[in-house]
Amino acid sequence: MLVVIIVLMIVISLFNSVFFRLDNLMDILKNASVLGILSCGMLLVVLTGGIDVSVAAITAACTCVCGVFIRDVVNSIPLTIVVCILFGLTLGLGNGLLISRLKIPPIVATLGTASIIYGLVKYITNGSWITGIPDSFAVDFGQISFFAVNVEGLNRPIGLPVQVIFLIIAIAVTWWLLKYTRFGRSVFAIGGNRESAQRIGYNVRKSEPLIYMYLGGLAGFASVAYVSIMRQVDPNSFVGYELMVIAATVIGGVSINGGYGSVMGAMLGVFLMTILQNGLILMRIPTFWQQIVTGLIIIVVVSFDMYSSYLREKNRRKVDVSNTA
Repeated sequence: MLVVIIVLMIVISLFNSVFFRLDNLMDILKNASVLGILSCGMLLVVLTGGIDVSVAAITAACTCVCGVFIRDVVNSIPLTIVVCILFGLTLGLGNGLLISRLKIPPIVATLGTASIIYGLVKYITNGSWITGIPDSFAVDFGQISFFAVNVEGLNRPIGLPVQVIFLIIAIAVTWWLLKYTRFGRSVFAIGGNRESAQRIGYNVRKSEPLIYMYLGGLAGFASVAYVSIMRQVDPNSFVGYELMVIAATVIGGVSINGGYGSVMGAMLGVFLMTILQNGLILMRIPTFWQQIVTGLIIIVVVSFDMYSSYLREKNRRKVDVSNTA
């Protein structure tokens, strides 16, 4: 995947030398922040063999909460972050309970909740944009850059956007959960074999709601980063975005059947998708090709994943112990 990303960057730069400019690279990182944060949450869901197609709807709802709260309630960035995360956790819990308690298949449950959430968002906002975000959030906070340097030819310092810090936090927390906690081990165990996970002591009924809650909480976290970038809220901006999140996660080597994957792999998928989008824009290719290319990539990668799983099963030695003394 890393080789593919490097080759893609070189090819894009041949068409437009602007690609390797520092300001464009920082824009790529900023644009990858929302997708990356959501992919960290989707990683856990896919590792269990599940899927959440409501992630875009939850994020859209959280962006509306973010915009309205900081504009009309309290102009406090830390409190806004907490409120958005709690709201996302609540919506994620709803998905988790439907899946773990009522045994509704994940794609069916999340498809239903996505429709409900989108409907409520459109009803409450009447489809109108939320504007008037305070400058203290949209400008003073949203344009913070770390390690800024002056670049010849540009009229502003270029540094690491604050939204990338959000992404780094999400990556670090997700990596720690998967590597050092019992909860993280249960995620892999459930994806490997649900029945075996239960037999060795993992509480699947307890873990599943927490997994979908985690994705919901990260959706709330990502919504703050998104509003700080856009400085306004379009209730319809995330329609179809779940395709990007799932694609980035799966492209990064996370098995669609569950049980195998990593945070770094998912992030490589995120950067591949973001670089591809940026490159298509720089090469002035129509935007509808982005959807076509994304769909083709999903089909190719999932097909390769399924074929790899088939080869592993075929080459695995099977021993019949039923007749042994």
